[in-house]
Amino acid sequence: MAVVEVTVIPIGTGSASLSAHVARCVQVLHDAREVKYQLTPMGTIIEGELDRILPLVRRMHEVPFEQGTGRVVTTVRIDDRRDKTLTMAGKVSAVEEKLKK
Repeated sequence: MAVVEVTVIPIGTGSASLSAHVARCVQVLHDAREVKYQLTPMGTIIEGELDRILPLVRRMHEVPFEQGTGRVVTTVRIDDRRDKTLTMAGKVSAVEEKLKK
């Protein structure tokens, strides 16, 4: 199980607003159903099997091009832990527990 952060940035859209582009990219995850995801103010976190996530990231990267954008910058960070189950909630919980001490 992996936790992946992805940020897709269309360049040269003619507008300072990106929310419509973000919504179309997140729709890829919404339609996938095999992964969990969480939209954040600065990107999207995806939880699932890496073999399933990477093709979805590729699809998200393509969405702005399909809308006529000429350049897209996509940033991907992968946290892939093999010694125990890794989840978005577990990562947050681990930090919150340490804050209580």
